Amino acid sequence: MKNTPSIKLGIVAVSRDCFPIELSRKRLARVLAAVEEKGLELIPGETIIESENDVLKALVELESKGVDAVVVYLGNFGPEGPTTLFIQKFDGPAMVCAAAEETAEDLFGARGDAYCGMLNCSYNLALRNLRAHIPESPVGLPSEIADEIERFAKIARVVVGLKKLKVLSFGPRPQDFFACNAPIKPLFDIGVEVMENSELDLFEIFKAAEGNSDVADIAAEMAKELGGGNTYPDMLNSLAQYESALKRFLEENLGASGFAVFANKCWPAFESAFGFVPCYVNSRMAASGVPVACEVDIYGAVSEYMAQLAGGETATILDINNTVPSDLIADSSKLEGFSSGDLFMGFHCGNTAKNMLCDGCAIKYQLIMNRLMEGGAEPDITRGTLEGTLKAGDATIFRLQATPEAELRSYLAEGRVLDVDPRSFGAIGVVAVRNMSRFYRHVLIDGNYPHHTALTLTHAGGVLFDAMKLATGISPSYPLPPSIPYPGENPFS
Repeated sequence: MKNTPSIKLGIVAVSRDCFPIELSRKRLARVLAAVEEKGLELIPGETIIESENDVLKALVELESKGVDAVVVYLGNFGPEGPTTLFIQKFDGPAMVCAAAEETAEDLFGARGDAYCGMLNCSYNLALRNLRAHIPESPVGLPSEIADEIERFAKIARVVVGLKKLKVLSFGPRPQDFFACNAPIKPLFDIGVEVMENSELDLFEIFKAAEGNSDVADIAAEMAKELGGGNTYPDMLNSLAQYESALKRFLEENLGASGFAVFANKCWPAFESAFGFVPCYVNSRMAASGVPVACEVDIYGAVSEYMAQLAGGETATILDINNTVPSDLIADSSKLEGFSSGDLFMGFHCGNTAKNMLCDGCAIKYQLIMNRLMEGGAEPDITRGTLEGTLKAGDATIFRLQATPEAELRSYLAEGRVLDVDPRSFGAIGVVAVRNMSRFYRHVLIDGNYPHHTALTLTHAGGVLFDAMKLATGISPSYPLPPSIPYPGENPFS
């Protein structure tokens, strides 16, 4: 998928000078062998770090090889000063892990004491005000460390992507959707660039794209992709012109950033000016790896991108929209063990990528906008949604958000999209998250989160949780079981 960082992962071993350096060297070799068995590429540093001078050598070695994320491996107790200095000087995310003792045969000459060394390392990270990824089980045998390295590669992908991300927004936000408005300074704090533009700028680049050489090719690609769902072939050229405009704008305005997403105004003025709704184009952009969040939802665009990087799959923006009536699911086996309080309908007008929808999705018109703008008459300017049912399977919802006081926060939850016909319009599905009703009340409502959530059709919660901690220092909120109360939850209710 384009618009995604390709992570070059390196590893450097450390050794405390009162321990045998050979212990770190041999243990590093075993980790490299275990990683190779998993088919992963891991670039080793040649220098074993014992001193500050070794830090400088190791930095040059890894940087010359293009390493942009690093594993710091305590083959023995390790020198916490040089170890954390290396992490401070290295320009990229770092994971710290350590060697477990392999055998009782030689606990005199070959005992590394790295279990102890990890404690000193963590304290020194705090002294330097540094964040590093420390796995849930940071001390392990080579095969266990290899598993953690494989997982860290996904975490690093999210962190590196965020640091090189630019949000291209076209606004302003409509008055009725101030819920998607939030201070953007916290994004700059974590390395995300934001370029805000007006709705008139968007119209201007659309008009300028008329006659672009790629418009006809995009329209033909759309027709092929839609197949029988190409219900309004007369409008494909206009949609293709809009897609061409967005792609060209991204290329010309990426600047110093490496990756980009959009957060665009999409109604109510958009339709009368452009003559269509942009949903299908947004869905295609998301499928290509460039999410386009609706309603100038800047934090939604970043959330969608993070979910995409964490899960390695296309993501979408959905409203946490409505409850699920009890008579919708006649077959209780369709509930897959979830209760009615675990369910909600995830919906949006039609911006979800085709690869996330069941067979039979098609270009349609936006019913709510049609009522507002065309009085319920034959649709014209409200056409252009991609509508269908979300594919059943694993799902993750995630939201990064800033409070009105410019404090960063997030939530995430894993669940399922159920194999249930929603019997409604839009890009829509029945989503099940264990203990959703309490999570909705005490995290989403009490946390003042807006209605939009990012959703990807895989379980990516573990990676997102650790990526958030590493990138921001803040742990996401998540659903709690009934035995654990939320802060502020009435214990007598």
